[in-house]
Formats: sequence, structure tokens, C-alpha cells
Amino acid sequence: RVSGRCPVLVLAGRPGSGRTALAARFARTVAADYPDGVLFARLSAPDGGRVPPGRAARLLLEQLDPQAAVPLPGVVEDGRDEPGCAALREALAGLKVLLVLDDVRDAGQVWPLLADEPGCLVVATTAGPLTGIEDIDPVILGGLDRQASGELLADLVGGTRISCDPVGGADLAEACAARPAALRLMAGWLRGDPKLAVTEAARELNRVVGEQSESARPDGAAGRSAKAAKAGRTDRQGRQKPRENKGEQRAAGSAPTDGSAGSEPPAAEPAGSPASWVKPAPEPAEPVPVPDNDPLLGAFTLVYRGLPAAQARMLRTLTLAPAQTADPRTASALVGCPAPEAAATLAALAERELLGEEAPAVDGTPRYRVPGRLYPRLVRLREQEDRPAETELARARLLERLVRLTESARALLDPADGPAPDPLPAALRLGSAEQARDWLLGERELLLGAVADAIGQGDLDGSAGRLVTALLRALPLTGAAAPADLYRLHELVLTVAERNGRPRRASAALLNLGDLQAAAGCWEQAGTHYRAALEHARTVGDEPLCARALEGAAGCHRALGDAVRAADWYGRALALRQSLGDHAAEARLLARVAEAHTAQRRFEEADREYRAALAVLRRTGDERGREAVGAALADLRERVGGGW
Repeated sequence: RVSGRCPVLVLAGRPGSGRTALAARFARTVAADYPDGVLFARLSAPDGGRVPPGRAARLLLEQLDPQAAVPLPGVVEDGRDEPGCAALREALAGLKVLLVLDDVRDAGQVWPLLADEPGCLVVATTAGPLTGIEDIDPVILGGLDRQASGELLADLVGGTRISCDPVGGADLAEACAARPAALRLMAGWLRGDPKLAVTEAARELNRVVGEQSESARPDGAAGRSAKAAKAGRTDRQGRQKPRENKGEQRAAGSAPTDGSAGSEPPAAEPAGSPASWVKPAPEPAEPVPVPDNDPLLGAFTLVYRGLPAAQARMLRTLTLAPAQTADPRTASALVGCPAPEAAATLAALAERELLGEEAPAVDGTPRYRVPGRLYPRLVRLREQEDRPAETELARARLLERLVRLTESARALLDPADGPAPDPLPAALRLGSAEQARDWLLGERELLLGAVADAIGQGDLDGSAGRLVTALLRALPLTGAAAPADLYRLHELVLTVAERNGRPRRASAALLNLGDLQAAAGCWEQAGTHYRAALEHARTVGDEPLCARALEGAAGCHRALGDAVRAADWYGRALALRQSLGDHAAEARLLARVAEAHTAQRRFEEADREYRAALAVLRRTGDERGREAVGAALADLRERVGGGW
């Protein structure tokens, strides 16, 4: 139990130890004790990347209340956590909620999410000790016992096949170190070859693991090759070449799983109410790698070697899918095959325990995910066996498929919003406006992830830009577009615009970001965006954009109570609008300048600006505007006449 915070249960174990499955089973068992909900977030990307706690908090908030206003992404202020973490802790007050945090990298991800609410419970799975959170005694998972291993194999392979060879079953469990993931892979291998004896499977696994152990030895020819592979690859003449796959470099300082070494003393608790502080986090731990001689990778090697070429290629290519999650729609685009063929291949890979089954899409389409424990090895295989041009083509096909799916969803939601896109093949189509809405909302994170991945790599900006545009048009039509999602999209637009030297588009993106911050009441951040938009607009001499940025910044000063700066910035925007002949904006800004003068008790100047606004509105024939400004002027004169 963490002092002042909700209880925390930590399940620690190496990849493939079954920690996630155990956490999910535990959550189902105790779900009735937490009537306000069970929330789930994965805190590591498949490549070992660390998910920031602010992003995890926003995902958990959306699960807790889909209609809640999720805070916009923001920077950490004064050493404290993001607004999303504080909002999550506040939302959990008085509730009984179970939070399952899967694959946690370090305590700094967990601590900001812990609510000051004893009725909640956090279950965290991790590969190493969560140093920095005291009073935690993790449950360390090794392998299954003999009986449980036999029962798992019997369930997966068939009871008769295992019961007829109990010695072989025991040998296979021992060769797998009784780890559930390795047992599942070997079960998939046995199911694919009904004539293979269980004893032979155990012998083959031991042989492969022995080969991998030999190649990983630090001495001998194999050891020298392994050392060379770590430092760099060699060409045919033995010369060293730079290593390309940085993601596969092993960290020498990985945290041990038993917590016996490498632990840091816990930091002292800060003073004050536990609800008002966030504990400083230790340095993020490196991902715990799967050793080359691990039985999990030995089992994977056996299964992978027996795959047909099409299935092996599909498995490698799925590492390019957003969040490594795919369905027949996206998988068929990645490998360039019809959707029914992709569906059959995905099902076959899941049957061999190489893919995990996810919850189906809203229209019943099955969805699958590449297990994180296999992701690094599959990336290595993809880099070895697939040409870079093939990989880039697969990524481009995926983005174009997502663009077409998003545009087709938009057309179903609002048929009058522009021309309908070319129809998709029947196997890919969404059936109705309701399905289109649910698909957009259900796949939102994957769609945003696909855009972010493409823009992060920087080589497919055209396709990524089209997907951003499609999402910005489609998501608001759902009626549940989260400002945080729109904020992320406009940030991506800004990244591409600045990278490609397009200041006008960068200015527009900054204006949109400022508008979202202003709508959320974050006036200082909004003002920063408006001023940056002004600088970009000035570089291309775009006066309408300059006027828009000036007016936005003036509104921020006005909201912050700085009437002097508000009047100055409104006045500069007014001069630009007058030079452009924009009479509607001129009248609006004259009224804003009058309000700023009123706040400074400069009543004569305010009266003059109101009268100027009325004159413009008379010329334009805007009766509604005249009524509003006339009422403001009458109110000012009445107050001044009353001694204000």
C-alpha cells in the first residue's frame, strides 16, 4: 500500500511469463468489487518505447467517461505532472475503479496515475522492479508448475495427444522453462504437424535453444561472430559495416527481475497533502530484452521456420501496422493481397499462436496484434529478408488504404460534404453511417498512431498529410471528436509544414492549436501559439493570417485581464482589417477596442469606438450587429451617467 495513495499490486516477470494474462484473469475475478469500472492501458510500445503518463491518463479518462472533457496535451509545468494526470486523479475521487497498467517500464509512469482514493486498485505488470515506489512487494512470476504446464498443453494441443505421452509433455514443459508463451508457441507448432511426436518437439526445441546459446557465447568463433554482430555487421570480405537496427541493441544495465540488484533507494516523500504532489521519478529503465538463448525465441524459431512464405511475409509486415494491430482491411493493404486472403492468413497465424486476438471491430471484423515479446525479432527478420523498397511500399499502401477508409466513413456520415470517394471493394466497405461513426471512434487511436508514425519517419509526408486532412474532416462528424485528438492532428500538420518550409500552412496550424487552447481556457498557451502563427504569417506577407493571429492574441490578453495589451493588439488587428476592406471584421474589432478602453476607464475613447462600429454596421446593413453594439453603447453611457 502506497502511503496516501490507492493500493498497488505489481506482477513482475520476463516477457512471456504470462504476467499480462494473469493480470487480466485477476481483473475479471475481482471486477465485481469495483463497480465503477475496470480500465486498461499499455505503458510500453511494442518496440520498447515508453508511453508518457500524461498520454496514458488521457486514455484512461476516455474509458472512464467517454463524454468527459479530456485535457489537451501539455508540457509539465514547474516539475509537476501533465494536466491529464491530475484530471484522472480528480475523476477517480470517490470511485471504486480497477486500473490495469500493462508492461510498465518505470515507476515514473505509475506514480502520477495513483489516485488519493483507497477504494481504487492499480495492478501493474512489469519486467523489472518499480524502484521509486516504496512499500511494494512484487509478485515475481517464474514458470508454471508441472501440473499446470501439462494442463495448458492438453488444452492447446489436445488431451489425448499429451496424455498418451506424459513423459514427452513433461520434457516439452521443461524445455520451455514452463513459460506460458513458449508453451503456446510449441502447442501451435504441434497443432500444425499432427504427426510430430511431443518428445520430438521437446528435442527439437532443446536443439534450437542450444544452437542459439552457442551463437551467443562470448568465446569461440560463434562468440566472435556475435560480438561482431553487436558492434556492427560484416561484409563478405570480413570488413565491419555499421549496424542499422538500433532498436535491437541490448542495454547493458537492464533492471533485474528479482529486484536484488540495481535498485535505487526510494526518494523521500514530499511534504503536504498526497493529493497535491507528484513524486519525482527515477531514470526510465531500458526495456528488458529477450535473450537469444531464451526458450521463447527458440520456440518462435521453430514455428517461424515452418511457415509458408506468404504467412511469414505477413507476420513480418505486420510490424509496420499502427500499434502492431491489424484487421483484414489493413493487413491486405500492407502485403498487397485481397482482404479475404488476408483474413485467412491472419487466422492461420493466430492458430499458430503467433498473433494475439484483439476485440473485433464494430462491424465484427476480427482484429489481431503482434505480441510485444516477438516484435524485436520480427523487425530483425523483416530487415534481413525484405528489401527497403518493399517496406516503404507497404507503408504507403497502408496510409492510402486508411485515407480511403476514412473518406468513405466521412461520405457515409455526411453525403453532402463534397464528392463521394471511389467505392471500396465489397470486403472493405463500411455498411452504414452508424458503422462509419463507430469505426472512426473505435479505430481513432490506431489512425492517429499511423499518422504519427509516418510523419515521425518523414518519408511519406504526402500520404500522411492526406490522412490528416481526411481525419480533420471526418472526426467532427462523429459528434464526439475529442479536442485532444484534433490538437494532436494539428500538431502533426505543424510538424510537416515546418519541415517542408511551408510557413502559411504552419501559421494556419498554429492558429488552430491556439483556438483549441483558448476553448479550453489555457490562455497563456493559446497566446504563445497565436504569436508564433503571427511570425510565420509575416514571413510570407499574409495579412489576413496576421490579422487573425493578432486578434487571437488580443483575446488572450483580454481573458487574462490585461486590458492595455488587449487594446494594443486589437488596434493592430483593426488596422490590418481596415486595409483589407473587411468591414465585418472592422466593426467587430472596433467593438473589442471599445471594450478594452472601457476596462481601462477610458470612457470617451470607448464611446468613440462604439460609434465608429455603428457607422460601419450601418453601411453594411448588419441590423443584428447594430442592435448588439447599440446596446453596449447605451449601457456604457448609462453607467457613466450614473457616476461609474
